[in-house]
Amino acid sequence: MKKLSLIAPFLFFLSFAFFSNAQTLRLNQTQVIGSHNSYKSAMPAPILDYLQKINPAAAKSLEYEHLPLSEQLDLGLRNLELDVFHDPMGGKYANPKSLAMLPEGTVFDPKNELHEPGLKLFHVQDLDVQSHHLLFKNALFELKNWSDQNPDHHPVFVLINAKDGQIPMTVNPLPFSGTALDSIDLEVRTYLGMDKLITPDQVRGNFESLEKGVLAGNWPEMEAARGKFLFVLDESEEKIRRYLTQKPELKNAVLFVNLKEGNPEAGFRIINDPVANETYIQDLVRKGYIIRTRADSDTREARTGDYTKFEKAKASGAQVISTDYYIPSTLFPSDYRVSFDGKTFERPNPILNKK
Repeated sequence: MKKLSLIAPFLFFLSFAFFSNAQTLRLNQTQVIGSHNSYKSAMPAPILDYLQKINPAAAKSLEYEHLPLSEQLDLGLRNLELDVFHDPMGGKYANPKSLAMLPEGTVFDPKNELHEPGLKLFHVQDLDVQSHHLLFKNALFELKNWSDQNPDHHPVFVLINAKDGQIPMTVNPLPFSGTALDSIDLEVRTYLGMDKLITPDQVRGNFESLEKGVLAGNWPEMEAARGKFLFVLDESEEKIRRYLTQKPELKNAVLFVNLKEGNPEAGFRIINDPVANETYIQDLVRKGYIIRTRADSDTREARTGDYTKFEKAKASGAQVISTDYYIPSTLFPSDYRVSFDGKTFERPNPILNKK
């Protein structure tokens, strides 16, 4: 993938200029574009070719890649998604089976990072393991370094998937218990730092619950949120309930959670399909929730040039829109590219800022 650092300052200027007259906006009154599975590097051709023979649909869905995290942020993206695997002793995922398909002498993990204790960062165990960072902590270090170098940046949403699903013929991941989920908090606190975070406690403020604070519009103003990150646990309710055993009511929590409205911990919702849920998303946005939706998935829209989903995502007012195509694919012929006018990735929310 080509490096785009030369145009990044210009795109950042456009975004900054667009917001310069809207400094009183709150976090939920914006709309940003970011990336899906943001850490992912391209799968090597031999592995993709093998998968094509046994599961062509899966092979197509995995044929995408991303720039390094800091380059995405330089372009102006303000949403990232990271998948983590529990590995407290280290070594659980150190020998991915797919590496046997690569040429002899291929070095995959030169620093033996997969042997280190701590959360790992890749997409699918044994199969889709190419990642800009194999260790979650190193992704956090990159975010911190980028933020320190750009201290006035607008806030960045970071979604976290805690992956422990079993897949035939692959190593069985370690389950995410409540304690394991709390280790995500610990690594974010340790390697990024609390001073870089927008937390549930801050949005709850003096209200009885996070949801009451959200419904009262207690999201921070953009000026106060500069230089910050907001983390969300993008998981099933069952897994979220496990996390809440460690962080009841999300007090002293790093992560927001994807719980449906009506729960005291509700505030950030993940609703992937803006076509089927456009009106529903609009209603939640007007009430004060922050919503993340998707512009494309599984490479389908990029292969067909279909912007229907993206147009619905924009119109829904969902504050966070994820894509695999903030730049066109270099892995197959396509002009599909997702951005706002002027090739920017951030704007005032169209539902909450109508003139």
